[in-house]
Amino acid sequence: MRHGIGYRKLNKTSEHRKAMFKNMLNSLIKYEQIVTTLPKAKELKPQIDKVITIGKKNILSNKKRLFSKLQNKNSVSKVFDELSKRYLSRKGGYSRVLRAGFRTGDDAPMAVIELVDRNPEAKKIDKPKKIEKKEKSTEKQPDTKVATK
Repeated sequence: MRHGIGYRKLNKTSEHRKAMFKNMLNSLIKYEQIVTTLPKAKELKPQIDKVITIGKKNILSNKKRLFSKLQNKNSVSKVFDELSKRYLSRKGGYSRVLRAGFRTGDDAPMAVIELVDRNPEAKKIDKPKKIEKKEKSTEKQPDTKVATK
């Protein structure tokens, strides 16, 4: 029996699993909502909660600790500047996992993991802003086609 074993291996090596969760943590901090499979989301939830709890105490050792875990300056600064202030009065439970049906290809259970009280604008960070098309003049240009034999 598997009593007392605290995490899912997800059929990955330990190095792959650590790298995958580091990338997922950075994405979740950046976009504040990501879509993934249900087992991955369930494993990510305690990790993101611990990251935000560490970020609540703004001391140098905690910044170094988070940087060693996340390895991304932007994520560390967002945790200390935005997220820690947002969840200052909350004791825990900074994220939620919502089931999102099944994936089409392999029927894997999907889930949305998001931060509670998230900023809806954070999801659009990397999307390029649409440039308004310049109105074309209504003048028609004459055809300059030359007939050839």
